[in-house]
Amino acid sequence: MLRSTMALVATALFACATHSHAQTWPAGQPIKVIIPFTAGSATDVIARTVFEQVGSQIGQTFVVDNRVGASGTLGANAVAKADPDGYTLLVNSSSHTITPSTFANLPYDTEKDFAPVIPLANLANVLVVAPAKYKSVKDLVEALRARPGTLNYASAGAGSASHVNAERFLLATKAKAQHVPFKGAPEALREIVADRIDFYFTPLAPARGLINDGKLAAIAVSASSRSKALPGVPTTVEAGYPNSEYNFWIGVFAPAKTPAPIVERLHKEIAAALANPGVQEKLTKLGADPLTMSAGDFRAMIAKEIKDNAELVKAAGIAGK
Repeated sequence: MLRSTMALVATALFACATHSHAQTWPAGQPIKVIIPFTAGSATDVIARTVFEQVGSQIGQTFVVDNRVGASGTLGANAVAKADPDGYTLLVNSSSHTITPSTFANLPYDTEKDFAPVIPLANLANVLVVAPAKYKSVKDLVEALRARPGTLNYASAGAGSASHVNAERFLLATKAKAQHVPFKGAPEALREIVADRIDFYFTPLAPARGLINDGKLAAIAVSASSRSKALPGVPTTVEAGYPNSEYNFWIGVFAPAKTPAPIVERLHKEIAAALANPGVQEKLTKLGADPLTMSAGDFRAMIAKEIKDNAELVKAAGIAGK
């Protein structure tokens, strides 16, 4: 009886402390935003754009920490193990729902160890090649089929969204190519420009300047619909390859036990930032479409994608780690 009473008292005290902390958050302490990809990547650029606005809204400093490594799992693990006090956040891409299928022993549980806060944007991954190398998706596919397994493609790391995107495309086109992983988009794009890599499904943000300058050719987008930023570029499905589409998103997460009032405040402030006309203009220039939904709907979307990606990884024969 005494033990039960003590346990109830401890629970009540913890709840009171948590509620008090949530009421005072943020309390002048910088908030760390961990991004598991390189500076200049789409995830990085979009996160900085949005949190600059959030910071001005709440008078708080957000410090970006690019924690790169292990296909995004290094940074994700740091957030999974962080204190759930609202002062450490994760901004990850749709790679978040792929790694459960490509890593045999993740140091965290993708569904249980994170509190999904809100998605930031959908981006069209762009199929880029060296200028004049392939004039269309058909040209690329014909080259792939003529030399099975000889041509190569870049990704932002094994098991990343760009890796799975390319494998989905290869499955749909019944073609084969060699995978060459890089630390991030900037490194991969340099190799495409130098014509040492044949193709790459890249988020538009880090590639747009190179496309505009004629150093890269965008021959398709992988999303379900055309990108507003590249209206003249067809989707891979429009190019004649059904079931080749892949949707790439970026979203915000907190450690799993972060108090609900803090998650709700974060959701509210980020949604307001995404509705800001200045932020929307910047995102449009980056080829990103704001994507707002409730935290509950975001969680449901993640659960579905984990299941769907497991099937895709198996069908594509992507080796686990």
